[in-house]
Amino acid sequence: MPHPHRKNLLTSVQMARFVATGSFRMDAVVPDDMNQQAIDVLKAGIPGVPYGTPLSEAFVDTEFVQRLVELPEVAGAIHSLVGPEPLVDHHAVHIRKANDGEAQDLHGDAIIDVRPDAFDVQLMYYPQDVTLEMGGTLSVPGSHLRRTNETDTGRYQNLLGQTRLVCPAGTVVFLHHGIWHGGRRNDSDIDRYMFKIRFNPTVRQVRLWNLDDLYDEEVARELDQTFPWYENATGRLEKYNRIKLWQALTGDDTYDPEYWVTRVSNRPQRVVAQRSQNPHAKKEIA
Repeated sequence: MPHPHRKNLLTSVQMARFVATGSFRMDAVVPDDMNQQAIDVLKAGIPGVPYGTPLSEAFVDTEFVQRLVELPEVAGAIHSLVGPEPLVDHHAVHIRKANDGEAQDLHGDAIIDVRPDAFDVQLMYYPQDVTLEMGGTLSVPGSHLRRTNETDTGRYQNLLGQTRLVCPAGTVVFLHHGIWHGGRRNDSDIDRYMFKIRFNPTVRQVRLWNLDDLYDEEVARELDQTFPWYENATGRLEKYNRIKLWQALTGDDTYDPEYWVTRVSNRPQRVVAQRSQNPHAKKEIA
């Protein structure tokens, strides 16, 4: 795939928002003609792709998906988050039938993942207007760096600050693979369609976006967000984890505006021995 134009890459503020929330949303980014075509394409199904296929090769026989990932804004977001030529982990068409009374458990799309400096990204494309009654994807902002194992969170219900997607047709949402989410039941009379692709990076995810605003004060404000479901004490771990991730993404291990990481990383190695225990110290002459 060609390198995206600089103007279509994410900004540092947008990247910081992704690091803090675990998602990045692009409303109505897919043109209407593609949205109108999408339902028939998704009904027919998207041919399978072997795990680990480079994105540039994965959908050469599926014109619609190829057009989707090559849209300038979409391609720019993919490059900013996972870099050039990511691999396709898997893809899927999700259809929530009209008046379907079943919802997914809250879950993350990974086993416990302790990578501190890399992450996968899921693209979710919604070709229709999604109303609240249609049961758009529920997600919990800021949950992506809380270490859980797939459906361990399935027993949780109605977390403060959770969001249910309501969006115009053509919306694309990028999710960190660890964010807690789940499709809701569809209480409308319209089938709801969603297409997703999970991408694996093939390069270090370091400074892949537009860096013009890297030192903008808004970056620190985005990274310092607190979400309503956070516990007063344990919630601080989320800020610690996102600062560590931002350090990895920027290649700057000194970035720490509130010193969350600095305090617990301080392990001095210099030893100051007492003179009486130093065999090389000069002996005092009486």
